[in-house]
Amino acid sequence: MLNITLICTGGLRETYFRDAAAEYEKRLGAFCRFRAVELAPTADTTDSAMARRILSVLPERSYNVALCVEGKQLSSAQLAQMLERIPGEGFSEAAFVIGGSDGLPDEVKAACRYRMSFSPMTFPHQLMRVILTEQIYRAFTINHNGKYHK
Repeated sequence: MLNITLICTGGLRETYFRDAAAEYEKRLGAFCRFRAVELAPTADTTDSAMARRILSVLPERSYNVALCVEGKQLSSAQLAQMLERIPGEGFSEAAFVIGGSDGLPDEVKAACRYRMSFSPMTFPHQLMRVILTEQIYRAFTINHNGKYHK
């Protein structure tokens, strides 16, 4: 069973975002071990400080994916193929990193095997977390021939 870690620079403040994320996290329990790591804001907001904080919580030997505007856009089916391929490449864990309003520091992007973009648009951090969690759930249902995707 693949472990999925979602690393977020910030938490979910609004109840409706928390509820939506919790629903997809619960559903993911049928397919993977899912955990979200929330990095609380700190006084030091420099890129190097943020990079150190993110890199310190990236799981060892995981397939790391940075969400960034210059990344590759995937369809839901392509994300499903990626998640299916990861164990065959020798990884038991995938980590997805969502940056703050200024994006991700270059050091974090360099530590990731893949850069993924959902759009050239910028989304609020909380909404992106829900969208990503839903898409990971959708990918697993595709890989398990579930009806959710249809």
